[in-house]
Amino acid sequence: METHPVKAQHFFEDRFGLSPQKIGRVLGSLLGKPVDYGDLYFEYRVAEAFALEEGQVKKATRNINQGVGVRATAEEKTGYAFSDEITVERLELAARTARAIAERAGGTAPVPIALPGSRPHSLYPIVRPPTEATLPEKLALLEQVDRVARSVDPRITQVMASFTAEQKIVLVATADGLAVGDIQPLTRLQITCIAETAGRRETGTFGGGGRVEFGFFSEGERFARYAREAARQALLNLEAVEAPAGTLTVVLGPGWPGILLHEAVGHGLEADFNRKGTSAFTGRIGVRVASPLCTVVDDGTLPGRRGSLNLDDEGTPTSRTVLIENGILRGYLQDRLNAALLKMPLTGNGRRESYAHIPMPRMTNTFMLAGETAPEEILRSVRHGLYAVSFAGGQVDITSGKFVFSASEAYLIEDGRVTVPVKGATLIGNGPDVLTRVSMVGTDLALDEGIGTCGKDGQSVPVGVGLPTIRIDGITVGGTAAR
Repeated sequence: METHPVKAQHFFEDRFGLSPQKIGRVLGSLLGKPVDYGDLYFEYRVAEAFALEEGQVKKATRNINQGVGVRATAEEKTGYAFSDEITVERLELAARTARAIAERAGGTAPVPIALPGSRPHSLYPIVRPPTEATLPEKLALLEQVDRVARSVDPRITQVMASFTAEQKIVLVATADGLAVGDIQPLTRLQITCIAETAGRRETGTFGGGGRVEFGFFSEGERFARYAREAARQALLNLEAVEAPAGTLTVVLGPGWPGILLHEAVGHGLEADFNRKGTSAFTGRIGVRVASPLCTVVDDGTLPGRRGSLNLDDEGTPTSRTVLIENGILRGYLQDRLNAALLKMPLTGNGRRESYAHIPMPRMTNTFMLAGETAPEEILRSVRHGLYAVSFAGGQVDITSGKFVFSASEAYLIEDGRVTVPVKGATLIGNGPDVLTRVSMVGTDLALDEGIGTCGKDGQSVPVGVGLPTIRIDGITVGGTAAR
């Protein structure tokens, strides 16, 4: 059986006539003093989206996108050009454009390309790509989701379900004389339920996926669990009372609440912000930035996970990077440009949305490691506080570290017991500060179900998050009820 790199390289050579010699010649035209690096990123993507609403299929699309991005770098300056036509002529034009943007001139020596490249991981050995599942199979999945969700309770009045899948083939040819490729599947099933009673309407959302086959959603009727969970959240919110406001002890549940860690801390640990001095973590490697109970890692090597990759979008193998160890800042997430300028090792975090976008340091799967305290003990330790189980979204200011998050499922904690659900709770704080307030870390580390998408500088990429149950002493909670 051919490996992913060999398949990807053969694909682009057979489909577009791109021999290693032609690729090497184009790369050679990029280089020449003082240009210090160049690369080509080829992409062929098949993407599908299906949506069901009010018991009817409202959307069914299939798109094919292809193109190549050409990059030339000279110290901190980057020239980038791209084309949706993959031909030698277009490649050469893009290469000249990238050089011009970087304001460099130089020689045209060809670069020998080593083919085939080696693959560091095999994280998604899929036999049947999710895009090859038949249309009746995909529509049947959405119809089953609709039936299950509506069967939970008559108060579920509307169900919206969507299924997306893609199969992406990439090839990265670098000025180092290496070409590496990958075939990257990705799927997501997401359900939103609306519950109504006595004139009140509330929503619940749940879903999952990853770099998995279509059959993943039928294993153990996983799709039914998603549907019931979305319905449960909607029904729960019908009973929710207004959230209290003030400074409270907050307990974050395991799994998806790791999105707070991702936004409030993770972005600030990306190398570009730190190289430019705009992160709250700039210049603090080796310094305590969190409670000794906190160890935070970014790991792009977890099999089948949404944020995982065999190699990043610059051709670097992904890795497990310890960012914070027992409260001490250990490093940043690196792409090629920033690692070179900071004189730090590559971590395999150079990512881009597509061939039309320049790579930058981004997270993969970011989470806090488990601690030694039972989650039940953490809840029992709180006299009055908030238990946040899920979040709808949030935002962060990288420079200051300030964040705001909206909880989509949360409860009051009273005398060590989880009591009534609340709505309208927002968490307001400072990322670097909030980690210093972590006083207990649970044994129950969980990763999210596989729905996360991260935005940065106009680019979106799939990511994963995770967290054990943790206690944070003193977060400002915005709500509408008097304490």
